[in-house]
Amino acid sequence: MSSEVARQLGEDLALASATGGGGTIVSAQVVDVTDTGTVNLMLGGALILDVQCADSYRGRQAGDWVAVRPGARPVVMWRLGEDPGALDEDAVREIALDAQAVRAATWGTGAPAGTGWMQATAVFVRRAADGKAELYAQVGSVVEPPEESTGAVPRPATISATESGSWRSGRPDDYASYPMQGDWTGGGNRRGAWFYGTKVADACQGKTVAKMQVTFTRRRGSGANAKRPLHLYLHTYTGPPSGQLGISHGPEELLSLSVGGTGTATLPATWRDRLASGTSRGLAIYANGSRDYMAVSGGTIKITFS
Repeated sequence: MSSEVARQLGEDLALASATGGGGTIVSAQVVDVTDTGTVNLMLGGALILDVQCADSYRGRQAGDWVAVRPGARPVVMWRLGEDPGALDEDAVREIALDAQAVRAATWGTGAPAGTGWMQATAVFVRRAADGKAELYAQVGSVVEPPEESTGAVPRPATISATESGSWRSGRPDDYASYPMQGDWTGGGNRRGAWFYGTKVADACQGKTVAKMQVTFTRRRGSGANAKRPLHLYLHTYTGPPSGQLGISHGPEELLSLSVGGTGTATLPATWRDRLASGTSRGLAIYANGSRDYMAVSGGTIKITFS
């Protein structure tokens, strides 16, 4: 929906609310969260783009039902239903992995058993701004920790694409700055791709992969505004080819986005295994015709191990 249509709809809703004697809050469903933190809403049967949100609306996700204050510029006030909390399990896990914590507290009259201990020549303590105590031990020399034990779960790895682009008519497309799928003008279907070199397989070497997730953003200014699926494929290239981009093992429609929307998809187990082993090297998109035409950025892969 254009900004003028969105403005008019907002004014109509505000007028209807004022003349009808009802409240000034209406409900709507979030279609997508955008790359700028705004949301695309389905309100009154119309798609409204880039709606601002109050700070009270935390953990924004596609599919949320929200309370909206109508007007010339509608604003999302809060999520309807139960509060899922500010942090999900993955976020808590990442915070815990990065935090410095006391693993165990023991004491005795002799030196501690085992390796890796450092003798403190002085101990300092202070009270932080939040009232909690901070402990600092001054040591003569730093001893590196032992190698990670085989029983420890490796930290998740985040892999960004080293290069990306689009191909058309059997060659790189000089007119497309981002990966694209489909055809808008009749010039031929585009296929886009993300390249990671050998980084994905290198990160997985010697580890057991539990999950791979990839995050995409649908760019503005290409195709229809409504939600459309990404047609995902695998490819075997470590970098962009000079000729046609070959694709395989697809399509998988794991994610649909409206214009400006950002979303994360979990890759199928077979794709995860191929990428982890290096049999496949990256991700691609391809569609036929104008219905699912779009430009896409992102392509960051998060790998979780077990």
